Amino acid sequence: MTPACPLCLATPLIDFHRDKRRDYYQCLNCALVFVPPDQHLDPAAEKAIYDLHQNQADDSGYRRFLSRLALPLLNQLPSGTCGLDYGCGPGPVLAAMLEAAGHKMTIYDPLYAPDPTALQQCYDFVSCSEVVEHFRQPALEFQRLFALLKPGGILAIMTKRVIDQAAFTGWHYKNDLTHIAFYSDATFDWLAKRYQAQVSYWGPDVAIFSL
Repeated sequence: MTPACPLCLATPLIDFHRDKRRDYYQCLNCALVFVPPDQHLDPAAEKAIYDLHQNQADDSGYRRFLSRLALPLLNQLPSGTCGLDYGCGPGPVLAAMLEAAGHKMTIYDPLYAPDPTALQQCYDFVSCSEVVEHFRQPALEFQRLFALLKPGGILAIMTKRVIDQAAFTGWHYKNDLTHIAFYSDATFDWLAKRYQAQVSYWGPDVAIFSL
């Protein structure tokens, strides 16, 4: 049985790609490319992969990587704002970088920093670095993310974006079994319209939504 799109809940889909391990569908409404739920890793196997990540605060290469999101975000923030790093992982390096730039940061991660009080307030901005591609239920997750923003708030996302079907075939990003949702400009444009936001793109992997 073909699943519904987990972002917009529409059912018109195409078979976008198939490899030896997984199937990938694309929604004809919002353009999300996704792996069907019956091919997701179980939570324990997923966490085991995350636990292998070596993202340390003193790793200059990792900090340069995060700066691709941090710099355009910081350019749009007034001084002294309050932010949430959503999906911070075991080492909240991005939050530390933003805090060092003068912003008050809160962290949340369902596995590594599962503090529900972090989701009970609103923020000037929310950052999500390499997070949204892991969403099992992106419709619910994006509803939560936009609800966490104050009026005029900013949602800053880093994730590699789908270009087209031909490029997807050889795309390394899809080979990580924890990556189950893949977004394109068209998908983010759909999200911006859905939440009455403006979206701007910064290179191949950063999208910033402004309410």
